Amino acid sequence: MKIQGKCWKYGDNVDTDVIIPARYLNTADANELARHCMEDIDPAFAGKVQPGEIMVAGKNFGCGSSREHAPLAIKTCGITCVVAASFARIFYRNAINIGLPILECAEAAAAIANGDELEIDLNTGTIEDKTRGTVFHAEPFPPFMQELIAAGGLAQYMRGQK
Repeated sequence: MKIQGKCWKYGDNVDTDVIIPARYLNTADANELARHCMEDIDPAFAGKVQPGEIMVAGKNFGCGSSREHAPLAIKTCGITCVVAASFARIFYRNAINIGLPILECAEAAAAIANGDELEIDLNTGTIEDKTRGTVFHAEPFPPFMQELIAAGGLAQYMRGQK
């Protein structure tokens, strides 16, 4: 599966309270959450992000609380993949559970700039920065996890197993 889109770049230690501030957790409506995604670090993000775009960040992305709302808000905004130097483990698992592809690649996270055009091959873990002409390699997910993501997450995958 290939993904291509513009990059939104963020730094290290972007926590779940920045991704979706706690004051908006009184709803389970994914579209409402998406309207406030990244609001405290980038107020323009939710209004400007386009479906198919990609988020890139530094180390420890998604640290903080274990709220599943964070990857859900990112995915519902239209972000199709998050590339980071590293992810907080609970965010990593929550992202897979809701079908948001994520890749760890410190080299890509350091070199890619905000607004760069990226092409990502989830099957191989290849991250190509089309703007700069550079290619990076992340560890691709094993086939089972690729199936979970392709199905839209764990719940959808399990529904399809009946």
